[in-house]
Formats: sequence, structure tokens, C-alpha cells
Amino acid sequence: MVLGVFLSFRVLNVPDLTVDGSFPLGGAVAASLIAGGAAPPAATLAAFGAGVLAGACTGLLHARMRIPALLAGILTMTALFSINLRIMGRPNVPLLRMPTLVQYVEKTPVGTQAPALVLFLAVAAGMSGVLYWFLRTEVGLSLRATGDNESMVASAGIEAGSAKTLGLSISNGMVALSGALTAQYQGFADVNMGFGTIVAGLASVILGEAILRPRRLHAALAAAVVGSLAYRASIAGALELGLAPGDLKLATALLVVPALALPALPGSRRMRHLRLPFPLPRRPAWPAAVHHAHPDGRKGPGP
Repeated sequence: MVLGVFLSFRVLNVPDLTVDGSFPLGGAVAASLIAGGAAPPAATLAAFGAGVLAGACTGLLHARMRIPALLAGILTMTALFSINLRIMGRPNVPLLRMPTLVQYVEKTPVGTQAPALVLFLAVAAGMSGVLYWFLRTEVGLSLRATGDNESMVASAGIEAGSAKTLGLSISNGMVALSGALTAQYQGFADVNMGFGTIVAGLASVILGEAILRPRRLHAALAAAVVGSLAYRASIAGALELGLAPGDLKLATALLVVPALALPALPGSRRMRHLRLPFPLPRRPAWPAAVHHAHPDGRKGPGP
């Protein structure tokens, strides 16, 4: 999920709120298919495909209908709430005594978290590797250039709207994949399980960048994963210290606000790397206008 938020927020520079709807969409699709007798791997892949379609809808609203990205994400997220209810047929789909991917890897006694941890770390590492490879391809470089300077890519012949649509599709596909795995881990899918996903994703990305201070693409991807682990560990630590579960969203917001505001404050040079975690294609240095001397000695462009 954090890798998907990283792709939309950092690479494409698009504040995509679709993730609050695509996360439960992945859980709804996977849980409904598994409850209907489908194999867990096929249900998980179907959830990824559903997330791709959700991201494509946001991209088309923004790129083709000229709706602002923030509003396009809100519209898609709102529509996905009803779609998720339609898919599940009810607000909650239990997966008790149903085969899941987590059960496939369970080799230890009941109650041990090692199998799920190994599975999720393997998926995170695999998706990080695939995303790193993709962003270094020609298509991936066009996505990175679009997020860095949309006017430049237009002059280079790259259609920025198509690049954004592709990036948002991949981003929400990864978020939906995360929702499918989460539903299989916790044993149910709920229509409200995506509430606050975008805030948690942003907090993880910013926290990881503050810890590792990445300067290259591979370090930025690693920082997103490390930030996710650190964020979840901080949530668990806050609960251990006695923080009420209802205050977790407030604590997350209080964590994100200073992290976003600090790079813009005067004298905060050490944190300005958070704005650009890795080098992106830059606008080419155009040659200065050539000035010719007029016959009468005046300065300025010649004939």
C-alpha cells in the first residue's frame, strides 16, 4: 500500500485519494471470490486487477475530463463505497475456515506471526523490485518526468494524461493487492477497512524518508517500506503506552503535519530532501537568445 502511495504522491506528484476506496475494494474482491470457492492466488490477482481499473477511472476523470486530481480521487473513492457493498452483498464478509494465502504458508503453531510476516515481507520485496525495474524503463522514466515537469514532457512528445493514468492504475493496483492480503490475514473484509489509508501511507512515506534520507530511486523505495514498518511499530508502541485506539488517527495527523511543514520552514535545509527523494529528469538548459548588433549600434535581437 505504501509503495502505491509513493508512486502517486512522490513520483507522479498527484494527491490521489482513491486509495481509501481501492484498499477495501481489493479486500472485497478477494474475500468474495474466496468465499465463493475461488483459489486464493487467483482471488488476489483479481483484486489487483480491480484496483487497476479503479485507478484508471481516476486517471481518466483527471486527464480526459479535466477534473482536478484531488476531486477525481474523491469522486472515485465515493463511488467505490457503493461498488464494494455491491461486490460483497453486505458490509462484512468473513473468511473463517476458508483457505487463504496466509494459511498456505502456515508451518508453525497457531498464534505465531512468523508465516504471515515472511509472506508480507516477500511480497513487499518483490513489489519493490518490480517497481524499481519498471521506473527505470522508458515508460517508467516518462512517468517520473511527468511528475517532475509536465510541461517538459509535453514538449518532448509524451502525453502527460496517459502517463498519469497508467501510474494511477499501477498505484491503486498495488493498494488493492495490499487490501486483499490484509483481508486474508485478518479473516474478513469490511467496507470501512480503508478509512484513513491515505494518511497512513503518507505518514509511512514521510517517516521513511526522514529515517533514511534517500537520494536514489532504490533508496527511496526502501525508505517507503522501512517507513511503513516504523509507522506500524510506533502505533503498536503507542497502544502499549496506553493511548486509546480512538486517538490513533489524531496521533497520525499530528505526525504528518510537522513532517510536511518542516521542509518549507526557514532554516530547515537538512529536511528539504523530503521534497525530492531521488533525482528526476530535469528541464534541459535551453541556449540563451543570440543577440546581434544592429547597423546603428543598438543592442537587441537582430533581424
